[in-house]
Amino acid sequence: MSFFLGTRSRQRLNGVHPDLVRVVEHAIKISPVDFTVLEGLRTKERQAELMKAGATTTLNSRHITGHAVDLGAYVGGEVRWDWPLYHQIAHAMKRAAKDLGVDMVWGGDWTSFKDGPHFELDRHVYPAR
Repeated sequence: MSFFLGTRSRQRLNGVHPDLVRVVEHAIKISPVDFTVLEGLRTKERQAELMKAGATTTLNSRHITGHAVDLGAYVGGEVRWDWPLYHQIAHAMKRAAKDLGVDMVWGGDWTSFKDGPHFELDRHVYPAR
């Protein structure tokens, strides 16, 4: 099955680094799970709100520089949070990144504060400007 990015997902990719956009666009075509872009570029104010709510542990997010996206598994017309779905999306994102020669990190691989929806460009290869 081949999925595609909807208008809202494409809008949420505005301001995201072009290499990460290419990865997301390729991954949606090869993913066994449909997904939506929940958030791309983020303001410092939005990041502070998320930190206050406990949804993040940093004010120095890669979202602020356009180097990160959050993807949501879209199943049965709604966003689902089941971890196995995010492993499948991550597999597609990692394959897409490899196919395109883009160094990317998945938040689900972090040892603390695992973040299944989060994907970011490797900060060693893509430093913030």
